[in-house]
Amino acid sequence: MLYELATLSCPLLALGDVCARARAWTEDAEAGTLLGCWRTDIGTLGRVLVLRGFDTPEAMTAERRRALMSTAPFQGRDLLTAFAMESYAPFPFLPPLRTGSRGGVYEIRTYRLRPGGLVPTLAAWEAAIEPARTYTDHLVTNLYALDGPPRITHIWAFSSLEERARLRGDAYAAGIWPPKGGPDQILEATSTIALPDPGSPLS
Repeated sequence: MLYELATLSCPLLALGDVCARARAWTEDAEAGTLLGCWRTDIGTLGRVLVLRGFDTPEAMTAERRRALMSTAPFQGRDLLTAFAMESYAPFPFLPPLRTGSRGGVYEIRTYRLRPGGLVPTLAAWEAAIEPARTYTDHLVTNLYALDGPPRITHIWAFSSLEERARLRGDAYAAGIWPPKGGPDQILEATSTIALPDPGSPLS
């Protein structure tokens, strides 16, 4: 499975409409499965994030071409002010992404890595997942980029920001998180808190 994470920019009051239009766009697609649709709440506002899964690189490329050649990508028409699409593959040792009710508060973190930093990052995460299971059970997925600069994007789900802070604090205090050696590979980190659209398969 390959993944596309699309970021749609729009006016703040148009988030609901853009989410509905983006979902309709994915329903009209010949390939791809909608996995998540979120509205940013903390971080850069006025953004809709759309996560889709594809069975083949060719299917993902065809969908990207459809958006690029459309006069109204993601059916945004007058509401869409910008959009970007990123291609990812999953960390190979993680279980398949599971949709459904996952807590309602999502964190999407992206780490830009040093050149050559992906292999040690994968090894560090693989070693840390099981010891930090109380925390990593909240990991929805972790993906590495197939285009652009070397980076990973991981998505977490929690019932609240308080739960997130408590679990992270406990894992840090126990010395089981972050993955040992992982931070050494990070050049830049960004984090966004997003809330699922009511029609999102991840809720």
